[in-house]
Amino acid sequence: MPETSFSSVGIDFGGTSVKLGVCRAGELLCTDEPIPTADFHGPHALINEMAARVANLRVTFPDIAAIGVGVPGLVDFDRGFVHELTNVPGWKHVPLKTLLSDKSGLPVVVENDANAMAWAEFRYGAARGLRNVVALTLGTGIGGGLILNGQMYRGSQDSAGEIGQMSIDFDGVPGHYGNLGALEKYTGNLQIAQHAVEAYAQIGVHKDLSDCTPKAIAEAAAAGDEIARGVWGEIADWLGTALSSIAWLLNPDAFVIGGGVAQAGDLIFDPLKRKVQSMVSTVVWEHLKIVPARFSNEAGIIGNAALADELVPS
Repeated sequence: MPETSFSSVGIDFGGTSVKLGVCRAGELLCTDEPIPTADFHGPHALINEMAARVANLRVTFPDIAAIGVGVPGLVDFDRGFVHELTNVPGWKHVPLKTLLSDKSGLPVVVENDANAMAWAEFRYGAARGLRNVVALTLGTGIGGGLILNGQMYRGSQDSAGEIGQMSIDFDGVPGHYGNLGALEKYTGNLQIAQHAVEAYAQIGVHKDLSDCTPKAIAEAAAAGDEIARGVWGEIADWLGTALSSIAWLLNPDAFVIGGGVAQAGDLIFDPLKRKVQSMVSTVVWEHLKIVPARFSNEAGIIGNAALADELVPS
């Protein structure tokens, strides 16, 4: 893909804040002050604020040519229509693309936030130069994005890549949609903390959930805490079970893993690689990469801006 000679705005829409930045060819040129999501009641007020922020950015960057918005929910990609954001009140059946384009005067693309992260890593990050990539974000839940044959794969209803909803136990914990054994019910931030609290309790050590965040468990494991290391081993088993199934189905070049859990580094990646290797053929494994994402908090901005670049004729 040719590099761009113009800038695009990437908007990373979250339940806590909406972050905006200006990018050119994958380089983050600037970020704006985050917009507190809860300060705006209903979609129209928040969309007005987004458009106003973009207008201000265009004063400094007059070459801004398009806008990309990533949202934490299901979208109709072609229409730029948000079906529902479960963690943001009032955002249900919102024609975001049309509304923001009308107010800003720029072309707009609307994408699922995990897909935007996947696109950032594919175009400019850890998966650059590869053709078939599965990207995961590990946090409160688990999001996923699929790049197949160099193209974003969204599925028939733009709902593909929801790896967190995959079952790792047909008789396991119920998921949000009634799907038993959903992966994110084992490896989300809260579930990791709960699992750690239970593991410590088994040896008579009392800890609160606040003591057992993924960051805290990673620090404890790095310091030689065997309980913490065991927790990461089990997380790797659960996650590796899902990834091995995906590897058999899609035979990707790489899994790119981002989000807070991935910050545990070798504590999660080493046992994860061993688990996947033990569950797939050598033919599948020998060319498979399992790598941390390059981008951190800026992944959404960069990915959405990169998607917006494609709206502008070359």
